[in-house]
Amino acid sequence: MAFPSSVAGAPISGFTSPTYTFTKSASAPNSFSSSYAVTAIGGTQAGVDTGSSPSRPWTWTLQRPPTLKQLNAVDASGVVRNVQMNQYDITYRKGLTVLAGQAPKTAVWRLSMPIPAGADTADVPNIKGMVSAFFGTGYDLADELVSTFTTGELAV
Repeated sequence: MAFPSSVAGAPISGFTSPTYTFTKSASAPNSFSSSYAVTAIGGTQAGVDTGSSPSRPWTWTLQRPPTLKQLNAVDASGVVRNVQMNQYDITYRKGLTVLAGQAPKTAVWRLSMPIPAGADTADVPNIKGMVSAFFGTGYDLADELVSTFTTGELAV
């Protein structure tokens, strides 16, 4: 996996040109995962941690299935009756302050992406489209998501 060493952050009110530097982490949970930690930030981001630490983690982990499932054979009528899923997961962890003077708590975001076995070869363009639209929407709606998370009101 070619993970970028530096990532431009999404536009957020109060931030100017946010960037994040990632370094491969030795803390991946298993051999079928890759983990990266934020080690520096750039741009103007007042009050934001400058990197990951044990008590305030800031990590991104991608996990693939331990064993990739294959497409089952078609039955006598030419139909695949049971399509297995290959489960991919992204876990994003960020240590956050809940109250001044209190120990930080870790927010954990999980994105689970079950991909039907066979689609990896039969429908690559639509997998690309799904990934592009999903992350593009998140990028474009970053400020609205912050508003939703900080006010409790749906901003989209």
